[in-house]
Amino acid sequence: MTNFAEMYNRNHEIAEHSKIILYLIEDRSICDTDVSNDLFFGLLEKIKFQMDFEEHYFFKKMLTDSRSEVKVAANNFLSNSAEIKRVLKQYTKRWTHKNHLRIKDHQKFKQESYDVFEMLENYIIKKTEKLYPIVRQIEQDKVT
Repeated sequence: MTNFAEMYNRNHEIAEHSKIILYLIEDRSICDTDVSNDLFFGLLEKIKFQMDFEEHYFFKKMLTDSRSEVKVAANNFLSNSAEIKRVLKQYTKRWTHKNHLRIKDHQKFKQESYDVFEMLENYIIKKTEKLYPIVRQIEQDKVT
């Protein structure tokens, strides 16, 4: 059985770190610090780990469920997850090089960072409100 408290904690950590990163990048000179760099790439790793875990664990269960509405929800979340991964890949390609931030236009970097992390926050909310209850129900159905 999934430890949902752990899932919520990891999502909360991602949301907190996103806010901290957005706060730090307001000051251009802080963007070039090792601390900001470590926080930034640590956050990207947390996001990747969480998404990979959910895809492997949750979507696998959902796609093998007999109910069509569960399969449709799984496909919708997989589609959203793929879109977020695509956006994150473009974002990191544009703003990083060899695990270091590479910022040529600070205003553009800030705006794109806000957009990306807002999208990620909305996805976390959607997962919490829609995905996790479905997976919880699947697990309960298997127990009973």
